Amino acid sequence: MVSARSDRSLDALLFDAAEEAPDRAAIVTADRTVTFRELDAAASSCAAGLSRFTEPGDVVALVSTLDPAFAAAYYGIARARCVAAIVNPLLRGAALRHVLTLSAARVLISTPEVAQRLGEDAEGLPPAVERLIEFGSPAFDELLRADADGPAARARKDHDPDDVVCVQFTSGTTGPSKGVQLTHRNLVVNAAQIADAHGLDADSKMLNHLPNFHPMHLNAGVHAVAEQILCAAPDSAVAVEMANRHGATHYYSLPVRLIRLAEDPRLPGLALTTVRGIQSGGAALPVAAASTLSAHFGVPVAQGYGLAETSPLTHSDRLDAPVPGSVGHVVGDTECRIVDVDLRTTLEAGEKGEVQVRGPQLMKGYLGLPSPLDADGWFSTGDLGYQDEEGRLFLVDRLKDVFKHDNWLVSPTEIERVLARHPAVRECVVFDYPHEQSGAVAHALVVLSDPATPVEEVAAFVNGQVPYYERIERVTAVEAIPRSPNGKIVRRDLREAALRA
Repeated sequence: MVSARSDRSLDALLFDAAEEAPDRAAIVTADRTVTFRELDAAASSCAAGLSRFTEPGDVVALVSTLDPAFAAAYYGIARARCVAAIVNPLLRGAALRHVLTLSAARVLISTPEVAQRLGEDAEGLPPAVERLIEFGSPAFDELLRADADGPAARARKDHDPDDVVCVQFTSGTTGPSKGVQLTHRNLVVNAAQIADAHGLDADSKMLNHLPNFHPMHLNAGVHAVAEQILCAAPDSAVAVEMANRHGATHYYSLPVRLIRLAEDPRLPGLALTTVRGIQSGGAALPVAAASTLSAHFGVPVAQGYGLAETSPLTHSDRLDAPVPGSVGHVVGDTECRIVDVDLRTTLEAGEKGEVQVRGPQLMKGYLGLPSPLDADGWFSTGDLGYQDEEGRLFLVDRLKDVFKHDNWLVSPTEIERVLARHPAVRECVVFDYPHEQSGAVAHALVVLSDPATPVEEVAAFVNGQVPYYERIERVTAVEAIPRSPNGKIVRRDLREAALRA
């Protein structure tokens, strides 16, 4: 049973940490240390500043960056009783406009790069956005200087634990991203679940080697009053050195970075002197890479599993006894079952079916869509997997066609929409093609109205409009798109045909 004050507000996690250990380091970067007292004060000032031009429940879109400023704004938005819509900084064009429009954000706090991208968009900002504030700008600095005790500041206790406090976006299997509504209770409970599963406490130091600041790691660290060390450099050797320099106890990274580290010729000269375990999540980490790193560093390598809809963690392997290929047991107060894909009956251990989960971290719902939960509160993940006799979960495949590249979820349909806008493309389909390091890349089949059009030009047309993880790496011109006897395009069959070729 996980111990958590589920009636607390999200920002109360930070307030409590600042009360308990005001001078302890909350966030450490290559050139800066922020204490819990300083982070809490910055969040309070940000809340007071936001309160001057927002109302409770207003949405503030926030670009996720690996920087203390994100943490201050994130908790400040919660403390202002607004809703933080977390935006991926790599989005561009129609995808970026979609998430901003779907969120109905009145305010956008952004990196200069994303602000520039929006400024270059012919359509401009979505109509609901009334104010754009850039990190590092005088306007953002003014937020952080606002009087937290002034008349515009709102009472910390004025909240309902089941109010939505955060919206995260997930790629749909057949179209645009959905907005996942997470409540104070969802995030506070999951912070405690993660801290318990990962063994985080006030003596822990978390090396965060992720491209963006994910609320999962931020909330869990603050709940545990643990120190977070942020490594913005993509080079894992730099992250290892930083972990040693700051005495990190936990090392968090992406599978793609851990795979590259396992294959890095510099690995024999690297050591982790204080880390007790490496945590990988977001996609499957090959057993070979995990074994290589564990043997070399002399520490366990464990995986976890979760979704945006579950705040996100539902499963975590144990650092003291990780099982290769497994994402572990459910975290506290969480249930998991495997159901037959067609009959929806519960399956026995070892039988493959769709993974379903249930627990207090399960989202309130999707923005503007009906509830996806069944009558008993179970959420169908869309993942195919099985459990062993001890209840450990093993993932097999996605039930649908979405795939991951470098931990980013990629929707083939989204790429097809861009591809179809090329004047020479008459018909197209995109599917995933395995990639040793990144998991998978986009492979496109195109029917061209002008066969003389170079396929490289078609790929370049798409790749200039999408994030790097959605770029088309393989493209083939065909006379017709292969279909099943009933006229449907089956991406799985196309992938298998491409592999045979």
